[in-house]
Amino acid sequence: MSDLSVTSDIAVSGMKAQSERLRIISENMANAESVGIRAGEDPYRRQVVTFKNYVDKETGANMVKVDKVIKDQSPFIKKYAPNHPAADAQGYVSMPNVNTLVEMMDMKEAQRAYEANLTMMQTARDMNSKVLDVLK
Repeated sequence: MSDLSVTSDIAVSGMKAQSERLRIISENMANAESVGIRAGEDPYRRQVVTFKNYVDKETGANMVKVDKVIKDQSPFIKKYAPNHPAADAQGYVSMPNVNTLVEMMDMKEAQRAYEANLTMMQTARDMNSKVLDVLK
């Protein structure tokens, strides 16, 4: 396998990992207001993606993949809403621990990382094509 093909494989692994990260961020944002429907029931809990490096046995290249999707254990936000069905005895409802501003920043970072991997893959493909042109 050529070095340029390995470069493309590395880029693809990064794109797959960032794509999964974007999916989880989107899920967090979609559930930013999802609360329980009964008193004492927890709202949606934010999820966070962790990555893991690994060595591809076939190419010997360092790749990346999603290791785990874990629940963010930061505390829920309390909102006073005594008439809500999920309100506790003091009238507070636990809101998700999702900060949409943080999610937007994470989304932008994941998008840029995805684009960087895509550019790397396209560059490797273009270089591979030029090498083939020279060999003709």
